[in-house]
Amino acid sequence: MQGQNQQQAYDRGTTIFSPDGRLYQVEYAREAVERGSTTLGVRTENGVVLVAEQRVRSPLMEESSIEKLHEIDDHIAIGSAGHVADARKLIDFARQQAQVDRLRYGEPIGIETLAGTVTDHIQEYTQTGGARPFGVSLLVAGIDDGEPRLFETDPSGTATEWTASAVGADRDTILDDLETNYRPDADLDGGIHTALQALASVKDAFEPNEVAISTIDVETKRYRTLDDDEVEAHLDEIDVEDDDE
Repeated sequence: MQGQNQQQAYDRGTTIFSPDGRLYQVEYAREAVERGSTTLGVRTENGVVLVAEQRVRSPLMEESSIEKLHEIDDHIAIGSAGHVADARKLIDFARQQAQVDRLRYGEPIGIETLAGTVTDHIQEYTQTGGARPFGVSLLVAGIDDGEPRLFETDPSGTATEWTASAVGADRDTILDDLETNYRPDADLDGGIHTALQALASVKDAFEPNEVAISTIDVETKRYRTLDDDEVEAHLDEIDVEDDDE
């Protein structure tokens, strides 16, 4: 019984390492991410693509209120998976940091700089008493000095750079598909198709309103969200749209 109580102490304590060096609350935060709807990022030769699965739980729900892809600055976007409220707090933090850099230095914040600043903030919540880790992972995408960049954040406060990645449900299966089909020389349309095909590897079919697609291209360095007609056209091209009436 005593051993069980000791185990629960490690389990519940955000800032306490277990005897084998684990922080259980961080691991539980990762489990929360895995229960979230999937978000993918693909870096291409001329920009970055973000694709997110949108779960519309009821026909009474306003689809526009489901937001998985967020503009941070003209040249940066973030996709999220996990607890929506936690994501919203980090999105607000990222936007504030982007504004601070513009005001302080007179230039847009770097993608790697922003990813590092956000993960420093995330890490503080893994060692602060009376708080818990953020139950969300982010894909930070943008253009940095004419180069597409894509970073993934983890609830432990780690940022890693990727050519293509996924966060949320079925991550391992989707990564397997991306590892097989990713082409570094693809254009933005090719990146969209790579992401949609990877998502289709775990979902048989989906409607345009169940997918959000955003891009940031090297030429304009501008964030852009595709409308429903454009999303439908891409789904038709890879033949994954649900044909059921």
